[in-house]
Amino acid sequence: MASREFRRMLEGYGLTTANIFYRLPDHPAIMQSYIWQEYDLQPEFPQLRKFLDFWQRSLDGRLHSVQVAHSGLIRPAEISLVDKEFRLH
Repeated sequence: MASREFRRMLEGYGLTTANIFYRLPDHPAIMQSYIWQEYDLQPEFPQLRKFLDFWQRSLDGRLHSVQVAHSGLIRPAEISLVDKEFRLH
């Protein structure tokens, strides 16, 4: 059985990494960063938006900025069968 992540990649999901910068609640002049990573669809990023909505609704640290990186790891069109094999000594 294929893993959940592999099935999601075949559906068009790709590994998404977000570097979230936020201000500390008690010391707003100090910023922290949080790395979030999940399989998500670009360009809408529904999983990331859901997480950021949760953050703004439930956490005290005010968001400053978010940097997003997305990589399509594998798609069905990229899979090809090998019909020949050559061996070198």
